[in-house]
Formats: sequence, C-alpha cells, structure tokens
Amino acid sequence: MNASTLITAGIVLLTVVAVESGGLFLLKGVRGRQPANALQTSFYRAGHAHAGVLIILGLVTLLLVDGSGASGAVVLAPTLVLSAAILMPAGFFLSVLGKDPQKPNGLAVLLYVGAAALAAGLVLAGVGLIGAGVAQLG
Repeated sequence: MNASTLITAGIVLLTVVAVESGGLFLLKGVRGRQPANALQTSFYRAGHAHAGVLIILGLVTLLLVDGSGASGAVVLAPTLVLSAAILMPAGFFLSVLGKDPQKPNGLAVLLYVGAAALAAGLVLAGVGLIGAGVAQLG
C-alpha cells in the first residue's frame, strides 16, 4: 500500500469514533432520554446505519483500487465512496433538525448528492478493477 492509502485508511478508521458517538445519541433517542419524534428516530437510525456501512465500503474500495494498480479517474473512486459516507448520513441527520419536524428540510438534498457520489464511485471502481484485471490477463 502506498503512503496516501495508509493515511486515508487511518483517518477513516478514526472517524468510526464519531459513528460510535452517533450510536450513543441514537440509543438515547430510542430510549426516550433525548427528545425525538418518529421521523427523527427513523432518520437517525438510517443515518447511523449508512455511516457504518459506507465507511466499510469506502475502505474496501480504497484497498481494492490501491491494490489493483489502476490509474486515471479510477483513483477518485474511493474518495467518492467515502464522500458518500459523509454526505448521506449528514443528509439524514441534518434534514430533521428541530424540535418536532414533520418532514425533512432542504438539507435532504445531501442524500441525493451522496447517492450520486456513491454510484459514481462504485461505477468508476468496478470498471477500473475489471480493466486492471483484463490487463493482467493479456
């Protein structure tokens, strides 16, 4: 692995502490210790779950792309996937801020931006990895 991959992976692993803190916040909400309506509770759950899953997917993408020796636009794939790990949970959490929201606010747009980043990153990684594999065959 190259130095930038190791540094990125280390930083991403440290972000799991923030996800852990979010889990504690979520637990308080579910147990009624933190005021939250049904919409907020469901969005908090979704945000927390997306954060954890997308961090893992981002790390896997980082390792696969780095290990493949791919170059060009493919090297942006892990950054896009890891960006989705920030944008989508932020959209879930920030779009239901307030005392008793009845619907998500405009910050829900972060969900769509994150989904686009995720799709782009996965397509780039998938195509790049297939290309790297085919190159190794020939």
